[in-house]
Formats: sequence, structure tokens, C-alpha cells
Amino acid sequence: MKVASVQISVIEGDKAATLDKAAARIDACRDADLIILPEIWNIGFMSFDRYRDEAEDIDGPTVTMFREAAREKKAYLHTGSFVEREGDEFFNTSLLLSPEGKVLARYRKIHLFGFNSLETRILSPGDRVVVADTPLGKIGMATCFDLRFPELFRAMVDRGAEYFLVCSAWPYPRIEPWIMLNRVRALENQACLISSNACGMNGASQFVGHSMVIDPWGTILAGAGDGEMTVTADIEPDAVSAARDSFPGLAGRKEFLNIR
Repeated sequence: MKVASVQISVIEGDKAATLDKAAARIDACRDADLIILPEIWNIGFMSFDRYRDEAEDIDGPTVTMFREAAREKKAYLHTGSFVEREGDEFFNTSLLLSPEGKVLARYRKIHLFGFNSLETRILSPGDRVVVADTPLGKIGMATCFDLRFPELFRAMVDRGAEYFLVCSAWPYPRIEPWIMLNRVRALENQACLISSNACGMNGASQFVGHSMVIDPWGTILAGAGDGEMTVTADIEPDAVSAARDSFPGLAGRKEFLNIR
């Protein structure tokens, strides 16, 4: 399975141009089976004053672009996230699309970020753990700050997850926690993790980039720097099952500690 993580920066104040840029970057992902983009990349995570005005439903321009791209590329596409409007509520939402452009899964970010951020004031948190069953394997979905909550990833493993897709807008200076948490979430769950983080400037904030693909041993198979680029890697179809069979670390779990 060939995966591609598109690390992209927002074009400030120009959503249409940012969509066009993302479409071109997706089109350049040659032979990718799975493609992922960052968190709220279409307007910029820090553009809180635009959240309500630029919010979309799942038939809006961002998802429409992705549906067409999925069909053209014949690939599974993780949209990254966008501000979704449903009634009077707003969510940080990401979708997983099939190669036919159909919505396979919708994840609404559970752990909203309130430190130097207005996300918790504007958006409503999701309340559902999401794992999609696909021909590629079982794929769990998470967003940015979710990385700091290991119980979410363990809950995805309990639902069969073999791969984690993490879209993010993780800012400087917290680059070391970003790298560590990506690796640890893969290692402790013996799963592959593919992350796509935003890069460049958005308002006064700079994102760290460093999108990566990590194997079930916590090894970085491929990674980016802090500029725009696409990270690609080949993952063996049996990578997760082979790791779990050769070192059954998850088998040592104690059920009495499962307090959910």
C-alpha cells in the first residue's frame, strides 16, 4: 500500500486558491492508494474569525473537490479537516472517501484545543470513536490535540484499528511533543500511523510540519521538514499483523484497567 501525506500551507484569505493548490498537490500523488491532508487547511486553523462564515456541509466546495479527486486518482482520500456546519453547531470534521468518492467515515474532533485558541468557544466536540473498515484494512481517525489522549487510540484498537490517520495543525514551538506523540501512539498500539500536519504561517502562528509515516515499531518510515512537501511511503499489507504476531505486546493488557 502506497500512502501519501500532503503537507500544505494556507493561502491567507483565499480559500479558492488554497483549494486549487491542494487539488494540484493531490493530482501529483502518483499511484497512491491513500492520501491525507492537514487540519483545517482550507482556511487555516488559526483563522477563527472565518470559522462560521467559511463553514460547509459535506456537500460544500471542499468535499466536492475531494470527491472528484478521489474518483480521478482512484484512491482513498482523507480530506484533512474542515469546519462543518450542522444546524446551529459547528464541528472540526474530517472525512474518509472511497476511490468512488463515497463517504466511508466522518470523524468530528473529540478533544478541542483551548490553549491560545478559540476552537473550544466556536466548535462543538465530537462524541464518537471512528474506525472505518476498508479493503486496505481498518482505519482509525484522529485530529491534532487528540494525540495527547492515548485512551482514544486504544479505543480505536479495541474496534480493530490497524492504521491511524491523524490530520493536524500543530504549531511551534512544540515540535518535540509532536514527533514523540506520533511515534508513541503507533508503538504502544502496534499500529501504523500516517499524519499530515500543516506548515507555514497562519496569522501570527507557524506550524511545525514534520508530517510522517510510522510503522508498528514506532519507526519513522518517511517524514517531512517544515516546508510544503508530500511524504510518501510503502507499507506492507501485513505490517501490523506481523508486528503483533512477532511481539504480542497488546496481549498483556489487563481488563480491570479498562474503565470505559
